[in-house]
Amino acid sequence: MVKAITQSEWQAEVLNSPIPVLVDFWAVWCGPCRLIAPIVEELSRQYEGKLKVFKVDVDQEQHLAMQYGIMSIPTLLLFKNGKVVEQIVGALPKGAIEQRIAKHL
Repeated sequence: MVKAITQSEWQAEVLNSPIPVLVDFWAVWCGPCRLIAPIVEELSRQYEGKLKVFKVDVDQEQHLAMQYGIMSIPTLLLFKNGKVVEQIVGALPKGAIEQRIAKHL
């Protein structure tokens, strides 16, 4: 299961990660977020060891959502060496998400 991450863990788990990190910004009330949740889970298993995957509830972690300019959800951010290298907005099919992530692994 994809772990929810909080502001207090952000620096260590995302910014200082030795491997790329995919972060799913979502909310409980968001229908499209529920659509891509199984895809995000699948990707976390598929790329285990090559990619860390976390989720951020934008209602509980508003500071993180604001810090990264999250205007609509779902938004997936891919971090590499502490920087955003890919931003995927909306509920895209697995293949499209995979294609955007794969080039950074």
